[in-house]
Amino acid sequence: MNNERLLERFLRYVRVDTKADELSKSSPSSLGQRTLSEMLFEECRQMGLSKVEISPEGVVLAEIPATVSYESPVIAWFAHVDTSPEYSATNVEPIVHRNYQGEDLTLPGDRTKVLRVSEHPALKENVGHTVITTDGTTLLGADDKSGITAIMTAAEFLLSHPEIEHGPIQLCFTLDEEIGRGTEALDLSKIRAVCGYTLDSEGVARIDAETFSADLAIVKVEGVNTHPSIGKGVMVNAIKILGEYLTHLPSEHSPETTEGREGFLHPYQVSGGVAEASCRIILRDFETSKLSEYAELLETLAQQMMSKYARVKVSVEIHKQYRNMREGLKGEPRAISKAVEAVRRVGLSPLMNIIRGGTDGALLTELGLPTPNLSSGQHNPHSPLEWTSVEEMVTAAKILVELAKLWGQETA
Repeated sequence: MNNERLLERFLRYVRVDTKADELSKSSPSSLGQRTLSEMLFEECRQMGLSKVEISPEGVVLAEIPATVSYESPVIAWFAHVDTSPEYSATNVEPIVHRNYQGEDLTLPGDRTKVLRVSEHPALKENVGHTVITTDGTTLLGADDKSGITAIMTAAEFLLSHPEIEHGPIQLCFTLDEEIGRGTEALDLSKIRAVCGYTLDSEGVARIDAETFSADLAIVKVEGVNTHPSIGKGVMVNAIKILGEYLTHLPSEHSPETTEGREGFLHPYQVSGGVAEASCRIILRDFETSKLSEYAELLETLAQQMMSKYARVKVSVEIHKQYRNMREGLKGEPRAISKAVEAVRRVGLSPLMNIIRGGTDGALLTELGLPTPNLSSGQHNPHSPLEWTSVEEMVTAAKILVELAKLWGQETA
């Protein structure tokens, strides 16, 4: 595989601002996603993929035709075009560090942002590689444009090597994964696969067979506003009450204090004024039943605030997001076993893992398409300290090629 071609492809993708907007009701939630989807649509056509199409919203589908003479199972590769709403993706300036030698990396756009090897030990595994960072003022977008790059690189390699025997492989580039809407614009009836693979995990050699289950809570506080000069006995400050509400969230159930299989409640956005204030809180746990316990806690706190402040109203809305893929993957056990073998074939030891987050794979698995998650070379997602490496993206593409070969040995 051509490393320079892969690098050029990745740099082209990340310069498109595809930040998702969770307050938008449109699909896609941001125009930049449509821009990148149209780029991918045209690239798939020029590459010579078959059945290339783009939905009105911007979901791109394409297919690598089978090279075996018999009917073989269809598999699908997925990646999402959007980036996290938590940090800017405007005017991304990727910095390419060739022949990286293991030093700390000070990012030139904001020199207070430093990738320290002591804090990011995966950098040690990339000595001698071509490492790509941000300039410190935006996220990079390797989540999930590294996944898109790996898929397009693997597809191009298979098309240029028709002697490699494999069955049909569908490619699918989705929208708004970062805001839990990755399957909303996808017509699943067009996916004929027995299983899928999302290319949306960190590092190399990881195989994710579990995700968090997830809900979103929106807490709204309605107060009473008046001119502060006559506020005594009249004003009820929604901002202050919301702040007090948040201080009652248990610190032992926060991202800062949990790890492994421990769940959390995470307030990540606050807005409003004296008359009305609101916050968004994500609820996460590997056991779905725990989400209702977290929701009950939020409702209990709301009742306590309303008991303490007679003229305030506090409401809690719960919105389902995604569910742990664990049980659904049992429907196609070959999805995991072949991923394990593919990783071994490129000379690595598979790292069976759980995701303290979610992917389109969780939603797809819940809809009946078993879809584990594989490494794509990304690191530090949702952050200006995000980075990736050319060699890790190449490895991800090689694993996809091996998956294609393994599934090509099966008969439908």
